[in-house]
Amino acid sequence: MPNYYYVLYTIQPLSNKALTNDYYKQSPYNHHPLKTDILIIGSGIAGLTSAVKLAKRFPEKSISVITKVNTDETNTKYAQGGIAVVNDLEHDSFLKHIEDTLVAGDGLCNREVVEIVVKEGPERVNEIIDWGTKFDKDVEGDYMRGKEGGHSEFRILHHKDVTGMEMERALIAEVQSHPNIKIFNHWFVVDIITQHHMGYLVTKAMPDITCYGVYALNLKTNQIEKILSRVTLMSTGGGGQVYRTTTNPKIATGDGVGMVYRAKGRIENMEFIQFHPTALFEPGISPSFLITEAVRGDGGILRNKDGVAFMPGYDSRADLAPRDVVARAIDSEMKRTGTEHVYLDCRHMNQEKFRNHFPNIYAKCDKIGINVFEQMIPVAPAAHYCCGGIKTDVKGRTSIVNLYACGECSSTGLHGANRLASNSLLEALVFAHRCAEDIGTRLDEIPFMDKIPDWNASGTTAPNEMILITQSLKELQSVMSDYVGIVRNDVRLHRALVRIDLLHAETEELYKTATISPQLCELRNLITIGYLVVKSAQFRKESRGLHFNTDYPYKSDLLQQIVL
Repeated sequence: MPNYYYVLYTIQPLSNKALTNDYYKQSPYNHHPLKTDILIIGSGIAGLTSAVKLAKRFPEKSISVITKVNTDETNTKYAQGGIAVVNDLEHDSFLKHIEDTLVAGDGLCNREVVEIVVKEGPERVNEIIDWGTKFDKDVEGDYMRGKEGGHSEFRILHHKDVTGMEMERALIAEVQSHPNIKIFNHWFVVDIITQHHMGYLVTKAMPDITCYGVYALNLKTNQIEKILSRVTLMSTGGGGQVYRTTTNPKIATGDGVGMVYRAKGRIENMEFIQFHPTALFEPGISPSFLITEAVRGDGGILRNKDGVAFMPGYDSRADLAPRDVVARAIDSEMKRTGTEHVYLDCRHMNQEKFRNHFPNIYAKCDKIGINVFEQMIPVAPAAHYCCGGIKTDVKGRTSIVNLYACGECSSTGLHGANRLASNSLLEALVFAHRCAEDIGTRLDEIPFMDKIPDWNASGTTAPNEMILITQSLKELQSVMSDYVGIVRNDVRLHRALVRIDLLHAETEELYKTATISPQLCELRNLITIGYLVVKSAQFRKESRGLHFNTDYPYKSDLLQQIVL
């Protein structure tokens, strides 16, 4: 039997049921499973960069990338602003970028990780440029650099206002040049496989929980297959769909964090949900269209319904304060004036420059009848990024053996209590490289585990009413938006937990008897995300970074990472 150790911050499960995979219906080992040396879950910048790195190092090994939709439908694709990197040492420095990140993170960043990402970033960015990414340049051939909230210098490389889409394009092209990378589109990963599926009791106290692969639903055949791997990399993105209003695409349902938590892996800092201050206000439209922070970096001004530029009254950095400050300021103005949005004023900006730098924003506004040079853009905060996630070390290793994580689903220690704008793409590149490097030193020593039961769905039926799933999702999003948004308090958090507890019980009951579907699995994962955000927020008896609790409006002298 494995050794055990004491774990701080072990959280009790919802009601009397653990958020575990207790309802697997298993059968003896049967037909030949799918096998791959390296399994990567997610096809965004983190997953594809890791795949390319590993394919170059191991041209003889099989590398599989699995995604629940099309390859390019990722959070990366929707990243507008750019990637923060120090590549102009004449006007910028590593120290400045490090300090900007630490200030934004409000005391909870891991300085070692911050220094790693900032200092290794330029080499990683140069690699993706070599793979075909085209960042904007001026007439003299130098990179055009933007400035966003919390940055002390102009260091944001971008491609118009579709930087993520351009990086994703280049990565997909590079992936296609490596024959040992196989992409599985339209496969939904249900759960990672551990000793639990071999009949052993798995608890968070076990130091050697091991990942052997995944159970995944082939959406083309509607069959659940087991995919066995030596190493698995989780790069599944964020969980913004837990909120009613989010800039994240429909696929951002927290799948990776949900799977790892159910498998008893370590999750941390989930209370720190970043709300982007300026999403285009369109009632009933989801996801919300992002108005990148770079617009404010180029001179856009936030104004309230009376036309007053209100940000100087909240922070000396005005419109370029960090996102947590700006989002709370907008929330305050909306509540004070009784409005559902504020305005972003671009009327004074250079028209040619705006059209060239922000063509998609200009086109979107024009499509809905807003001439940005004559009218102000209505904006409101929207859930945008989860700064916490699957806890990793500096090599990308999680608490589960042979399971790595990188990208938004991970918590590396870079972001702390608040992510500095445009640091996420940089983190993904750096940690994708670090994961690949560490996997490369261990891969040949890791065997396959063949004695894994097949998934057995006997005794389950298709749900009679899809409304049981869709209505539960709406209820969850309402609870999270109304009680666990930009500003929180203990009463709201308690109410949220009570309602999430009920949704969890109802959904697990449905999961016992219903055949597996992506909608049901996504709901389970989002309920887990909601639970983790609320419990983490309840543990933090202070206001710090993105977490503001009116019952504890000040920072504590005791810094703590909330590990679940």
